[in-house]
Amino acid sequence: MSYAIEFNHLTKRFGNHTVLDDLNFNIHEGKITTILGFSGAGKSTVLKHILGIYHPTEGQVKVLGQDMEKMNEGQIREFRTNFGMVFQYAALFDSMTNFENVAFPMKEFTNYTKEEIEEKAIGLMKQVGLDEFAFHKLPSEISGGMRKRVGLARALALQPKVMLYDEPTTGLDPITTHMVDDLITSTHNHNAHLPMTSVIISHDIAATLRISDYVAFLEKGKTVVHAPVEEFRKSDHPVIKKFIELST
Repeated sequence: MSYAIEFNHLTKRFGNHTVLDDLNFNIHEGKITTILGFSGAGKSTVLKHILGIYHPTEGQVKVLGQDMEKMNEGQIREFRTNFGMVFQYAALFDSMTNFENVAFPMKEFTNYTKEEIEEKAIGLMKQVGLDEFAFHKLPSEISGGMRKRVGLARALALQPKVMLYDEPTTGLDPITTHMVDDLITSTHNHNAHLPMTSVIISHDIAATLRISDYVAFLEKGKTVVHAPVEEFRKSDHPVIKKFIELST
């Protein structure tokens, strides 16, 4: 099986503070992998290395076969079109309609005509189950769950090979949380032909066990476990057992 993302002895320090400590694990192509851990475990720092925002103090990060450290800023910016990013609080442009938010990446990074952009944006909004009445409303005029759908449609605009989700269910009620989980799964399956690799940064153990293929659990910048979800579920590691007990 091939890997979409590889962390080889990844260490990240800020001054004397080590955030990631000799991290070693690989994310399988075409699968859903959730990176779990307590606050301060290094999850967000891992995400920023995938995106090329942070550079390793030591070690290597390879994404889609490319060594991120060997790219200049222009190359990294271009390479990021391979990613779709769904932010914790959607991070939509408040002054744009939902349609304009979804269309924005295509206007910025493609040569599509206005008609093509409109067709693709509407198709994406329908794909994620957004009600048509919301297409031309502002993000502030729709619910939090609908904003998640708009954010996902925008993330899909450039047909990314890697989808990144930063705490996608934080602050949501249980019904909306299930909706987002189902949306992540259906989006992943709908784009299996790419193949799409999905990476979720989370502390939601119930969602993780429900939708993940693999789980990586971090503690103090180290990989405690990286395993298929069923193997993770049965782990007797004391830190993981504590995490599951506190989260259920």
